[in-house]
Amino acid sequence: MAYKFTIGDPVWAKMKGFSPWPGKIAFPAKEIKRPALKKPMHCIYFFGTKDYAWILEENIKPYHEFREEFMQKNRLLTFKDAVGQAEEYVKSHPEEKTSSSKKPRQKRALSDSSNTSSVSTKKKRSTVTRQIADEASGSAFHVSSSSTSPVENYYTHVNSSPSKYTGLLSRPSYVNRPVTPPLDVENVSDTLKQKNVKASDLKFGFLGLGIMGQGIVKNLLNSGHTVTIWNRTPRKCRDFVEAGAIQGQTPSDVVAASDITFSCVSDPQAAKELVFGNCGVLKEMKRNKGYVEMTSVDPETSQDIAEAIQAQGGRYLEAPVLGSKKPAEEGMLIILAAGDKSVFDDCTTCFQAMGKHAFYLGEVGSGSKMNLIVNMILGTTLGALAEAMALADRAGLSQKDLMEILGLGFLNCPIIIEKGQAIIEGTFGTNMPLQHMQKDLCLALEVGDQLEQPLPLAAAANEVYKHAKRFGYGDHDVSAVYLRARF
Repeated sequence: MAYKFTIGDPVWAKMKGFSPWPGKIAFPAKEIKRPALKKPMHCIYFFGTKDYAWILEENIKPYHEFREEFMQKNRLLTFKDAVGQAEEYVKSHPEEKTSSSKKPRQKRALSDSSNTSSVSTKKKRSTVTRQIADEASGSAFHVSSSSTSPVENYYTHVNSSPSKYTGLLSRPSYVNRPVTPPLDVENVSDTLKQKNVKASDLKFGFLGLGIMGQGIVKNLLNSGHTVTIWNRTPRKCRDFVEAGAIQGQTPSDVVAASDITFSCVSDPQAAKELVFGNCGVLKEMKRNKGYVEMTSVDPETSQDIAEAIQAQGGRYLEAPVLGSKKPAEEGMLIILAAGDKSVFDDCTTCFQAMGKHAFYLGEVGSGSKMNLIVNMILGTTLGALAEAMALADRAGLSQKDLMEILGLGFLNCPIIIEKGQAIIEGTFGTNMPLQHMQKDLCLALEVGDQLEQPLPLAAAANEVYKHAKRFGYGDHDVSAVYLRARF
């Protein structure tokens, strides 16, 4: 049977992957874009979630006619809350109790049509639009044209008492990543002052001024080392040049001006492009020049770079680091080095400036493997933390209480406390990018495949991070994995 729906009609609407859910026909806000489909559609406001969505007309049924049938198909508490809201809506809008199928055609006002021009219809739409906005204003997550940011909406949700709007449909709007404040390059950390590093007379180069690279170069400069820098985005070099660094125009320029060159970029592909690309490292790699790869890469990539550097007469050391933004800025990283021992010895003062301990692990590949194994532990741990925080919230428990309990017990460790607090605050300012964690989990799984070592927990964690990355949170902090675990 074909039904004629009017703005404000209570209905049952079915989204793909969900059971029929109570809602009402809504006038769409400008933020809600209609899918490019030719089939009839209506904008639905879902009770109990404060969400809106465009639904095909064939997936919409009148509320009263199908009430008894659909209410038997879902036992979730959130569904019951939604039905309760629908019932309250129907009671407060007795004019909407008439079945949609019985309404006269002249009163039909399709939500995806703009052909009606009568004054009465315009007034009705205006009234319903304001009404919908008023009803949505009390929700932590809803689509509106207000100035409230998604982060503020998120914060309201996780720090209030457990919300009854916790159904699967109650996903938050996209949470914007806070702007990372600029690094004060000339500010010498207390940790570095206590180390009292005596700078080497060698000249050093550094390729890559990302989150980790900036902190490392800052400490190299503040400890008195001579550093030539390059970054794909030249403007990032400005503050470091003012602090005493020399800017190279290309990676090959940096290598030419340096005795030892460090590289710290995003992933294996970027690391190889620096070495093998146009105006890359190999162009100026000479005998006895050193090259230190600090990027978190797989053992095969590290081995390929090592062979290329050594073929030019150079010396190679892999030295991935453990830590994030704050440890990098304070000089508290852990260096996992492997390869040419003479390069390791020549970099001693640099490692003192940038880290609290430097391990020499032997042949090329050992450092990469150790780094991936440690990050695999970290990734699965933070994935478990995100699920625990999500479960606590859904169970009606305080997340703050959970973190206080963890802080007093044997699970008290800096990374869990730090990321737990980030989840509670809901800001997810980037200290350790989520996409980098997912990349390292993926690389660890590849090592497991090669060695025929089962890694079921890491594989499951990788899928969770992959899904969060697909939601658009790759550049957010790793703690944003909570948004996938919770919603």
